[in-house]
Amino acid sequence: MPSSPNAYVQTVRNFNRFYTRQIGLLNEGLLDSPFSLTEVRALYELAHRERPTASDLCKDLGLDAGYASRILRSFEKQGLIEKKPSPQDARQSLLSLTGKGRKIFEPLDTRSDEQVDGMLKALSPAQQENLARAMRVIEAVLGGREKPEGAYVLLRQHRPGDMGWVVQRHGELYWQEYQYDERFEALVAKIAGDFVEKLVPARERCWIAERNGERAGSVFLVQKSKTISKLRLLLVEPSARGLGIGGRLVYECVRFAREVGYKKMMLWTQSELTSARAIYQKAGFQLVAKKRHQSWGRKDLVAETWELAL
Repeated sequence: MPSSPNAYVQTVRNFNRFYTRQIGLLNEGLLDSPFSLTEVRALYELAHRERPTASDLCKDLGLDAGYASRILRSFEKQGLIEKKPSPQDARQSLLSLTGKGRKIFEPLDTRSDEQVDGMLKALSPAQQENLARAMRVIEAVLGGREKPEGAYVLLRQHRPGDMGWVVQRHGELYWQEYQYDERFEALVAKIAGDFVEKLVPARERCWIAERNGERAGSVFLVQKSKTISKLRLLLVEPSARGLGIGGRLVYECVRFAREVGYKKMMLWTQSELTSARAIYQKAGFQLVAKKRHQSWGRKDLVAETWELAL
């Protein structure tokens, strides 16, 4: 342990020098791109947040307003972002990536995942867990307190281990909250298994929400036909509810479905899932059919079909 406050300063500075070298932050362009670290971070926020404002980016990234403005002007000039007036404040603009912006960002995001994955592969599972735990401690201590809604939440595509978690948590939570028996868990396992076996990457996707480094939610978008997509297996952990995660997951499904050319999105749910129904309604889905049924040990269920024109 350092013996003086000055020794703590040196410990932190030593770690900073080590880590910036470890992940390539000293290179002129991050991830072999023409973008700086700050620009890539701004692209990341724009890709993973639902239409933030410039003020939101300044706050979350700790940027000077003038510096952020220069970055956004550069993005706009390159055709990477689009702006829409905020209905709440005409002085603010809602920002989002254009199709070109996403095409540029997604390979960067993939390369970043590959870079970290390469670093982690050199470690044992126990070492990986120790590293992740230490990083969460650093984040929590330096953050001082939990950040506002969504700041610790990220959405990512699925990876090995996620399907087992999706099946397990659906089985556990729907039994605890709605008394759906193991046959519901079997249905989820079949849906997840079919998704992996028959995945069409260009037109189907799974998103996993992570909060403070832990899985907090999931959603799937699958192809029903060339023009119709289906939203499936929306789940948010009880500890993460009320943070807007469910809305973000549904928003990503809708955005992706529109981007790849679907004309309609459908979903099947139960009338008693009131929180999920509210999310669908807010996203613009319309209830088009109801049907009573007996399933998963319950005799009083009402299935609902919802649709959204894209």
